[in-house]
Amino acid sequence: MAKEKQQKPLEQTIWDACSKLRSNMSGLSYMYFVMGLIFLKFANLKFEQRYNELMNSEDAPFVAEESFYTKENVFFLTKKSRWENIKNNAKEPTIGIIIDKALEDIEKHNIELKDALPTNIYSKTTLPPEKFASLIDEIDKIKIDNEHPMNDLIGKVYQYFLNKFAIKTADEKGEFYTPDNIVDLITTLIEPYKGKVYDPCCGSGGMFVQSYKFVESHKGNIKNISVYGQESNPDTWKLAKMNLAIRGINANLGKSDADSFLKDQHKSLKADYIIANPPFNLKNWRTEQQLLEDNRWKGYGVPPVSNANYAWILHMVSKLKDTGVAGFLLANGALGDSDTKEIRKNLIKNNKVEAIIILPREMFYYTDISVTLWIIDNANKKEREVLRDGKKIKIRNRQNEILFIDLRTWGHKTKEGYIELSLEDMQKVKETYNNWQSLQKQKLYKDIPEYCKSVTNDIIGNNENDWSLVPSKYIEFIDHDLDINFKKEMKRIQQEMKELLKEEKKSQKELEDAFKGIGYNIKD
Repeated sequence: MAKEKQQKPLEQTIWDACSKLRSNMSGLSYMYFVMGLIFLKFANLKFEQRYNELMNSEDAPFVAEESFYTKENVFFLTKKSRWENIKNNAKEPTIGIIIDKALEDIEKHNIELKDALPTNIYSKTTLPPEKFASLIDEIDKIKIDNEHPMNDLIGKVYQYFLNKFAIKTADEKGEFYTPDNIVDLITTLIEPYKGKVYDPCCGSGGMFVQSYKFVESHKGNIKNISVYGQESNPDTWKLAKMNLAIRGINANLGKSDADSFLKDQHKSLKADYIIANPPFNLKNWRTEQQLLEDNRWKGYGVPPVSNANYAWILHMVSKLKDTGVAGFLLANGALGDSDTKEIRKNLIKNNKVEAIIILPREMFYYTDISVTLWIIDNANKKEREVLRDGKKIKIRNRQNEILFIDLRTWGHKTKEGYIELSLEDMQKVKETYNNWQSLQKQKLYKDIPEYCKSVTNDIIGNNENDWSLVPSKYIEFIDHDLDINFKKEMKRIQQEMKELLKEEKKSQKELEDAFKGIGYNIKD
């Protein structure tokens, strides 16, 4: 047992301990409470590492200079905001005040964190003092060593906790986290190697983290991408700021939390890539009189108050460069909703829609809804060169074509109970998509029943389809019942029935004999 416990991953050990200490606090409140403490611990680990580097270098005289930390993307910490001060006072009745002041002090000395940290929650906590102290003690166990180098440690623990909190707070509408597996698929397909990446509803910043990971895994230079985001929930906006800042990702998330429709924080932005997971079927996103003349809807139509799906699409289209590409998720209802047919028609006629990919159900932690991955490409009318796996290749003019892919039966169930696509699954989808796009490899693309179909705008807009983007209208589905040899199958069923009847008669005879043995005739 001891050996098994030793082998448990650090992040899981800490999560298990933190979960046991939760009481008198909602899951979402506890998430911000714990993540704030983890941020403090990681900020201190990075500060200590940089402090020791300076002390062992010719820059030792500048060990107290803020600029010698910030230039290395490390937060400067005064003595009162360091973890040692928090750990030493963990059992004091004023520990909540000490932590709040530590976070305020970090914001004061690190301008990029202004209004981003969860201040003023620790002094007001309902967590019992002994559990508060135990929680600090558990987080203190996070250490850097050969097995857990700094960047790996930060990534693993932060990601693990966000993942777990997303699952645990599902019933509390904790929709702040898009599963990595889905983001991996999006980045695999749109390949954000270089330029500006934007997310208009960025949640905890997971899209940006995965974009950075994509660039790093493909031997790219992360300095070649810059990220811009917006988030309307104030607590989640702070979580995103913490998540990105502690990883060393410079991101412009606006001056504050704000609604992308009513208070756009990046009005002049033109992005190379957009990766997003907007709230599904958002109602009452504006009043009946708001945004009627908004430039984002020009040439398409005004999205209805009852559902923001197409408002998100048009907002993202307005943010793309002429060569920009977007990959985003929407509920399946957006594929054929009659209320938005005119907007959808105009998007299709303007050749904005590149591909529609239906994902498996149960990929999300907080809903079992099946969703669609949309790919919008502003440059699909042009033959041009793009980067594919770090190499330049030519893609063809795909004007008046849309690729449909159905992945509803794909993936495998994880131990947590949700569905994931394997690396092989993603590579197959990528190969299909890239062959369809490619000037050189187009001949390798084939329409495959129950999987994919390339369809022209004329077919999509005919009387029968009426501008619907529902893949099942176009992808061929095979009636597998037609493959059954009915004569052979009926013979097999009849034989099985005979065997069952024979067994039943035998059982009845044995029962009659048993009753006769005790002087009773079962037929009487």
